[in-house]
Amino acid sequence: MRAALALLLMAGAASAQEGPDFAQVGALFQERCVMCHSGSDAPLGLHLDSHAGVMAGSENGPVAIAGDMASPLLQRLRGEAEPRMPLDGPPFLSEAEIALVSDWVAAGMPEGAATFAALPERVRPAPGEDVLWPDVEPIFLKVCAKCHSDNSKVGGPPEGLRLDSYEHALAADERVAVVPGNPEMSEIWRRITGLSDPRMPFDGPPWLPEDDVRLIRDWIAQGARAADGTPAPLPVGARVRLRGAVTGENEIDGARFAVDGGTRLDDVPGIGGKAEMRGEVQPDGSILATRYRGR
Repeated sequence: MRAALALLLMAGAASAQEGPDFAQVGALFQERCVMCHSGSDAPLGLHLDSHAGVMAGSENGPVAIAGDMASPLLQRLRGEAEPRMPLDGPPFLSEAEIALVSDWVAAGMPEGAATFAALPERVRPAPGEDVLWPDVEPIFLKVCAKCHSDNSKVGGPPEGLRLDSYEHALAADERVAVVPGNPEMSEIWRRITGLSDPRMPFDGPPWLPEDDVRLIRDWIAQGARAADGTPAPLPVGARVRLRGAVTGENEIDGARFAVDGGTRLDDVPGIGGKAEMRGEVQPDGSILATRYRGR
């Protein structure tokens, strides 16, 4: 894909007098933009998968205006408006790639033949089917990465949690947010369902659609598998924290954990009471509480 795009950039430079058309710009958008900016849940309704979509703009109005080098689209690509695009950057677009889009806008945004190869639409897994990272990645990029990335609009990823890549989603720098095989113990699933505060996404409501929540839950329950189907390794020793209602013995909001002689117990309430558990992931995937207390 990169090699084909490089040829398009060279072709655009060679024909700078006429300016590039959407066949060249569209290939770039296909590679870096349409994972988010396509489909019914495209952010602000902005579709970058077709010339008509770019021309239609977003809910906030036009994003590219013929001849206007201060068009919102160009400002986002150059980092002159926040958040800079694409959201999963850095790396952001190269100077040559930004110049291609700028030249297209300067040339009047011609549609041209638009013969770039569109990316095949990924079919969303139905309940009970296998769920891999590429199935949930668009949800995280469209909804979560605007805050949870190094390109965060709030100055940095809250609690150090980045959701702009598979590796970042599984990281356990401060606390683990995904416990493979255990969605009830995974902070990501708890936040998007409202079991943990604050509910996410932070700018909701609206919250994630039920099918998005179901898909993320299935992905975690099936082992948080990578694109090739490989289950994520258990983050043995990683810390977890759970706050919610006691729903059973050594259980908060349906998430079960173990208690042993080394667990610190402080005023643990009965069923229905509010409690907090801090623990660590064990080699078998279970959670051993290091502290369990009422709140």
